[in-house]
Amino acid sequence: MSSLPKVWLAPAKINLFLHINSKREDGYHNLQTLFQLLDYYDELQFSITNNGIISRTSGNEDIAPESDLIIRAAKLLQNITRTQLGCNISIVKRIPSGGGLGGGSSDAATTLVALNHIWNTGLNQQELMKLGLELGADVPIFIYAQSAWAEGVGEILSPIKMPNNHFLVVFVNEHIATSKIFSHKALTMSPMMGKISDFSELENTHNDCLQAAIEQTEEIRFALDHLNRCSNISGKARMSGTGSCVFAEFATQNDAMVALEKMPKKWMSFTAKAINTSPIFKWAVAKR
Repeated sequence: MSSLPKVWLAPAKINLFLHINSKREDGYHNLQTLFQLLDYYDELQFSITNNGIISRTSGNEDIAPESDLIIRAAKLLQNITRTQLGCNISIVKRIPSGGGLGGGSSDAATTLVALNHIWNTGLNQQELMKLGLELGADVPIFIYAQSAWAEGVGEILSPIKMPNNHFLVVFVNEHIATSKIFSHKALTMSPMMGKISDFSELENTHNDCLQAAIEQTEEIRFALDHLNRCSNISGKARMSGTGSCVFAEFATQNDAMVALEKMPKKWMSFTAKAINTSPIFKWAVAKR
């Protein structure tokens, strides 16, 4: 195994579709979705300390440390493994929070994978994924570190390879709490379970959370309308996760860049390429 990275990357994801199948007794929902990873990253750095203290030295200043998934992930791993080591953590945050791109979950996953090596705590990928689920339903997919078909609460994963197409992602600068979406009267359900073999990425694009998210912020509808008017779009514009980011798919980077230039400047917009494997994959599956 090569030397550890100086900078650890945490990729964004989008949901190419999202079906909510049923509500569980534990308060979570059973779902089916396809997680597509993107080459758009937060950047994290870790430095080991011997005093057992975990501190955030820069980044995420708008989040209280006790609420920061990065800090919570580090403390969870520390408690479970009983390591006496600590660390200083810094983050360059690019993925918008509360946008349905999984930024906080991805940061937590990268933290668990990185510190598992830095602290030499010896957990395997499955153990890390189980630990990550305690932090949030989306954390395991980022530890799995591959684009995947997902079921259960999002933790039952099957790898899937999608074309390395380009996406224009638009954040309407509205933060939507997942809890509000799943408790909203406009949340729809798709009780019929689908199969990977029947999935057509440009036909089965429904997101059961969409109407509930639009009722939280009408900007989502406006952004979808803008994207659907773009030239050379593949299929229809969609919303990721529980919102509020929406996206459109293009076959080429140039088509995505042309569409980007036409997006209203009041929204945060960026282009990214689909990736099937996360930069942390080899570290997540490394044998201890």
